[in-house]
Amino acid sequence: MADKTTLAAHRAEHRQPLVRVVRKNDMPAYKSTLLRIGAFVVALVAGGLFILCIGQNPFDVYGTILNGSFRTSMAIQATVKIAVPLLICSLGLTFAFKMNFWNIGAEGQLIMGAICATPIALYLDGLPRPLVLILMVLAGMIGGGIWALIPAIFKVRFGTNETLFTLMLNYIALYMIMYFREGPWRDPNTPAYPQIKYFSQNARLYEVLGVHIGWIIALVLVILVYIYLNKTKQGYEISVVGESQATARYAGMNVGRIVIRTMFISGAVCGLAGVIQISGADYTLADSVAGGVGFTAIIVAWISRLNPFVITLVSALFAILEKGCSVMQSTFQISTTASEVLQGVILFFILGFEFFTRYALVFRKRGGK
Repeated sequence: MADKTTLAAHRAEHRQPLVRVVRKNDMPAYKSTLLRIGAFVVALVAGGLFILCIGQNPFDVYGTILNGSFRTSMAIQATVKIAVPLLICSLGLTFAFKMNFWNIGAEGQLIMGAICATPIALYLDGLPRPLVLILMVLAGMIGGGIWALIPAIFKVRFGTNETLFTLMLNYIALYMIMYFREGPWRDPNTPAYPQIKYFSQNARLYEVLGVHIGWIIALVLVILVYIYLNKTKQGYEISVVGESQATARYAGMNVGRIVIRTMFISGAVCGLAGVIQISGADYTLADSVAGGVGFTAIIVAWISRLNPFVITLVSALFAILEKGCSVMQSTFQISTTASEVLQGVILFFILGFEFFTRYALVFRKRGGK
């Protein structure tokens, strides 16, 4: 009988998982700050070890990355141009993530904003420049908003998985660019290869301090998003829905309407990033218009804990890393792959440490406890 009891206890012990992930209570601000500083230091050390493995001096490489982003006015302008769409997309995702709607479609919503603004740039460029730009912004925001509405409506009506739905819409939007480039919007002056013609001056953003005014729009948007999410009734409703939909319904909130409204805003902001990219940086519509910005914005918003001001800082750091790595690549004749691995190593450690600000690993003790 004792043997059976021991055997049952032994089996019960092995049924318990060896490691469990447990959510922590809110960490004090100073501890989370110290952890993030530690994450940054460890990420730099890990990146330095990788640089040593490819035969370069880590101090020289890191110095080149930092210097490459600020060494000239043109370098600074290029860094700002990288940061602007990333910042705007991250702000757009903040609306959806705040209510626990996992919008993985910022890439597609940015693309749809660019697609919807393009015909105005191509066919209405004879209008006054301010009017053309206003129409492009409106069309792009409506296009991005509608693209985000589709998964929101399906989620509300049929309970579909928004992660997969929004992810698949990214690729549909991308192939729509290819269709327009090969078909109705193809530039007849380039018969050798398909291309959409470059926009006229009337469809290009004004510049301030050598950079398109998208950076001013982005900074204004940071303040507006903060006010909307923290100081308005609609922002409060988003927070309640994110905490518990049952609580929101008990309080008399129309959860479906809140989800649909918020997702339209989320997509519209991402669509604005697409308009700014084609009218301020690319001056045409190409399948590289998003360039992975929508996916990087997910990381930026998550690391920043959906704080618009922190998102601004993190977006700037990501832009510095991307711009600096391109300079490092040409200076040290390092392959594109090695440059991307370095960025990946740094991000891996930063994200890994971020995990431990919210969760802890609990190991099984003897006796199955």
